[in-house]
This record gives sequence, structure tokens and C-alpha cells, in this order.
Amino acid sequence: MSDILTTGEAARLCGVNFRTVLRWIERGLLHAYKLPGRGDHRVPIEELRRFMRAHGIPDRSQPAAPLRRVLIADDEPAMAGAIERVLRRAGFDTAIAPNGFEAGAMLYSFKPSVMTLDLRMPGIDGIEVLRFLQRVELPVPLKTLVVSADAETRLQEALALGAHGILRKPFINKELLSEVERMVAADIHL
Repeated sequence: MSDILTTGEAARLCGVNFRTVLRWIERGLLHAYKLPGRGDHRVPIEELRRFMRAHGIPDRSQPAAPLRRVLIADDEPAMAGAIERVLRRAGFDTAIAPNGFEAGAMLYSFKPSVMTLDLRMPGIDGIEVLRFLQRVELPVPLKTLVVSADAETRLQEALALGAHGILRKPFINKELLSEVERMVAADIHL
């Protein structure tokens, strides 16, 4: 990243429209300088960071801590939404994969530290996802929490294939959060 930013680059880091950055500059809230000619503004990166800290704006150039990312692999929108609500309220960054194929792809782009995994999904099911995890190298360490109402034999198969925990549906929100927090804490202490 350059030491000097355009108003558009500054806007992207702040998550606002570039016109908002221009208003901050015009009001004297954000210090910048004008280029000769067209009069475009440039913002020193350190000035922008000072402004962002002073106004509580998160720095979007820094990715969210991977330990607080959870991928929810579940084909039932209501169940995925319920899991997401519990985890977001606790400060987790979440993403939902509606099937096993998308879950596999999102492991590389989203880079979660925990994945909740339903075993019964169309196409590539949770068991196949666990087999996939045994064959590949992931960009970050991953813990897998199976969240399923499946038969005991399938749950035991999931554990044998490397799942780090099981939570039966329907679950109690507090138990879901406790299990995910436990998995995150285990990664911190490695």
C-alpha cells in the first residue's frame, strides 16, 4: 500500500463513498493536499489512520482476525441463519455455505478457523467435506464442529474422519457458542 492515497482509496479503507472523504477534507476534519491542475486530493496514509482511530472507523485494509471467523455449512437457510445470529452477536465474522461444494471453496477465500458442518446436504454432504479436509492443505488451521440431527453412526463416522466436536440439532444457543469458543481458545493456545 502506498504512503499517499487518492480519495477513492481512502474511501474504500473507511467503507464510505469518496464524496464523504471530500466532505471531511473540506470541513478540515481530514488533512489532505491538492494536486496541481485538476485539484485532486491526496491523503497521507498516516493522517487517514489517525482520523480513523479518532472516529472509531475500523481499518478495512487489515483482514479480520482468522480466529474469529466461522464458516457455516448448512443447506437449511433457517438453521444457517440461527447459527449465524448466535455467532455474530458474540463478535464472530461469519459466512454461509449452502452446500458442501461451496464450503470447500470458501475455506480458501474466507479462511475460517472454525466451520460448523451439517452432515445432510445435497450433493457433497458433510461426510464428504470431512474426507476432503483430510486430503488438502488449508491456508489456516481449521476446527470442525458438526451440527446435525443425523444418526449416531454418522456422527461417530464424522468424529472418525476428524471432526473436532458434535452438537445435536436442535441445539441450545449457549452450547453452540460454548463449543465454538472452546475451539477458538484451543487455537490460541497452540
